[in-house]
Amino acid sequence: MLDSVFDAFASKSPLTVIARGMMERAFNSEKLNEWFEKTAEVQYTRQLLFSSVFEIMSQVVSGHHVSVHSAFQASKGEVGVSSTSLYNKLNGIEPGTSAGLVKYAAEQTHPLIEELGGAQPALVPGLRVKLLDGNCIEASEHRIKELRPLGAGALPGKSLVVYDPSLRIPIYVVPCEDGHAQERSLLGSVLPSVEKNDLWIADRNFCVRSFLFSIALACAYFLIRQHANLPYKETGKEKFIGTIDGAKVFEQPIVVVDDSGNNWKFRRIRVVLKMATRDGDKEIFLITNASKAKVNAKKAAVLYRKRWKIETAFQELKHDLNSEINTLGYPPAALFAFCVALVAYMIIAVIKAALSSVHGAKKVDNDLSGYYMADEISGVYRGMMIAVSADKWRVFRNLSQAELVALLRQLAANVKLSRFKKHPRGPKKPKQERVRDPKHPHISTARLLAARKSK
Repeated sequence: MLDSVFDAFASKSPLTVIARGMMERAFNSEKLNEWFEKTAEVQYTRQLLFSSVFEIMSQVVSGHHVSVHSAFQASKGEVGVSSTSLYNKLNGIEPGTSAGLVKYAAEQTHPLIEELGGAQPALVPGLRVKLLDGNCIEASEHRIKELRPLGAGALPGKSLVVYDPSLRIPIYVVPCEDGHAQERSLLGSVLPSVEKNDLWIADRNFCVRSFLFSIALACAYFLIRQHANLPYKETGKEKFIGTIDGAKVFEQPIVVVDDSGNNWKFRRIRVVLKMATRDGDKEIFLITNASKAKVNAKKAAVLYRKRWKIETAFQELKHDLNSEINTLGYPPAALFAFCVALVAYMIIAVIKAALSSVHGAKKVDNDLSGYYMADEISGVYRGMMIAVSADKWRVFRNLSQAELVALLRQLAANVKLSRFKKHPRGPKKPKQERVRDPKHPHISTARLLAARKSK
């Protein structure tokens, strides 16, 4: 299916070919600019195309270039505007556009992951599990005039992210420019993503009555850790259900009253932990509106642990991709960078789905390092784009879905997984207290090693 010009890269670095091919397929300039014109509310295109801004930012978050200015310099001839124009465009991108980009990317990658067989079995038959958590972008450099005299860390924004553990991709995001905003204040913007037969799993920060009632009204379900401020009434005795992995599980019916005086019947599940949490909690309480037939108490305790999958995704975004660019102080630009990183994360999910379909899901899940994958792609990408002209990549646009899936599997078969093997570290050793001598601020390493050998 591919021109012979791809042969060397398809053989030696198929991951990079898949990544670039997916960009051409779903995020080519024609598609993106058309999408932008339909989505943007205030911004418009004068000279600098949205696709050019996306391309520059995607190269930064994927590690092809170390900074926005570096990526701009490399594509200056194609962009055709000044760096000032680029930064003005970035600083004006509406959070709604960034959120829409993530939703669009999920719609593009979802069918491919499923057709490649990369979707995991449903955690609860008949229900689509969605994990919800917040992410605060790390403090930026003090480049903006108003920040220069301040010593406090400058937070350029935060977001709520909805993650699908079956597809293993983020599917919805609510970006917020106010880095100090309460996560609870953003829940109203999450509600459009609530669908019938969803099961929402979240931490106690999201245990808000109005949010719980809204999920229930949408014929969906929730499993959320109870917040201490949630008012409720017990309507029955607590019953011991059993143990799971050493934890004792109890259940009790409760009622929560809304502002109109209506009673909502929920279940309160208490899990007495074998080991205390990192916050020192020896037991946790979960609230759910799902029936026992759909989610029994033991299953609820197991499902709540799955919430950590979204925490793992955030860690991968930070370590494998450059999702938080601290030189971008303006909130719209920082949030756009984070959302482009979410898009890159989805492309890596497609790559993993292709690899799983050829090499086996267990091998990919247990042995494959996302860090080494991202390092391979970023290392090869720039050279590949010089060797393979832009017009050659258009083939990925014209393939049918079945042809594309066949090609991705063919490329995945060329990947030597041993090159990207995980090397998990063992438990950390206790940190040794260091002795400092003001009279000897430096020491010769060679002398210390020689002394070790002489013993």
